[in-house]
Amino acid sequence: MDFTIPEDTQEIINALKQFIEKVVIPLEEENHDLLYNERNYYLEDGRRHPKVEELRKIVRMESAKAGFYTMLGDKELGGEQLGPITALLVAEAINKFYPNRKLIDQVIIPSPFTNGLTPVLRGLKPSLKEKYLPKIASAEETLCFGLTEPDAGSDVWGIRTKAVRDGDEWVINGTKQWISNAPYANYCMLFAITNPELHAQRKGGISCFFVETKSEGFTVDSVIATMGSLGGDAAIITIDNLRVPHENVIGEVDHGFTKAIHGINNGRLGMSGKCIGSAQWALKKAVEYAQIRKTFGKPIAEHQMIQNMIAECAMDIYAARNMALHCAWKIENSKKTPAKEISMVKAYCTEMVGRVYDKAIQIHGGMGLSNELELEAGYRMARLMRIPDGTSEIHRRTVARSLLKGDLTFS
Repeated sequence: MDFTIPEDTQEIINALKQFIEKVVIPLEEENHDLLYNERNYYLEDGRRHPKVEELRKIVRMESAKAGFYTMLGDKELGGEQLGPITALLVAEAINKFYPNRKLIDQVIIPSPFTNGLTPVLRGLKPSLKEKYLPKIASAEETLCFGLTEPDAGSDVWGIRTKAVRDGDEWVINGTKQWISNAPYANYCMLFAITNPELHAQRKGGISCFFVETKSEGFTVDSVIATMGSLGGDAAIITIDNLRVPHENVIGEVDHGFTKAIHGINNGRLGMSGKCIGSAQWALKKAVEYAQIRKTFGKPIAEHQMIQNMIAECAMDIYAARNMALHCAWKIENSKKTPAKEISMVKAYCTEMVGRVYDKAIQIHGGMGLSNELELEAGYRMARLMRIPDGTSEIHRRTVARSLLKGDLTFS
């Protein structure tokens, strides 16, 4: 393996930084009180303020014009389909230099499975691609991924939403929960049971439907306010006798589960890159503070305990980064998806960033608890990362099962 950042990737990172400095940062500075005061950022019902959504749309569409928004999307859908290594390094860079920013994270480059030219959309009928893809690719309109339910999180086979065929339509009923971007999306990739017998055997029976969120029977009931926030990005959805044309089935009937997993695996690697970059930012802040903060007549950087914490952060980041790069390399060079490695990377990186932020806050002492340094925002982000796209426990289960089946390779 060559760990040198590919020249093309470095050019993309440099161009992204220029885009952020030229387009995004001025918007954030002009609207700082709106974006960084939660009482202004959210409405009373937990949804983002319409002005915030307008700013996010401006950045999305400018990113699309610049070619960033679709660069990870499938070529089949009009994207550049840059590989996992580039995707990982770009996510790392963005969060290393611009962590916890309201108009950057998941806006300039969307989640590889929730929004933009997600691979799930490859299964759309040609007529629907022609109708919907242009606005999705331009970032004018957005998506949400309707899989998780109140009793089906880590165990996605536990979904209960059902779709029944009625002539040329499907009638869908059920409830979805923790659906990211649902309060703001124009379309939903909605998963439902279409064959109860196959579903009961865990051999299929789940289908994916492309749904317009303004359709009668599709209702966003409420936004879920998350840790330390007055609102959120995720929501609860009620599906009540929603009628969807048969042509809106994505891919084949009864085989939607594989589409869900394919998309989620791509997202897990991007999440790992985010954690690696953000952890480097937090460590840099801790090192700089340790060199200027004095106790007992000398900088705290000279105290052995502080040095130990700094070293442990560095070792954690180094291990996570190389682990993730190796996994991305395996994805690019293997015919088979390295599920064991993806699970190890997702679990390790999302736990690592929590450990790094915890130590960075401790090194800062009381200042680390203040909002001023943004460490507390990063700490909340870090704690959230251990749950979406499969909890750490579920990923350990995946790793253990793979080992017990005889996959003891680490190369």
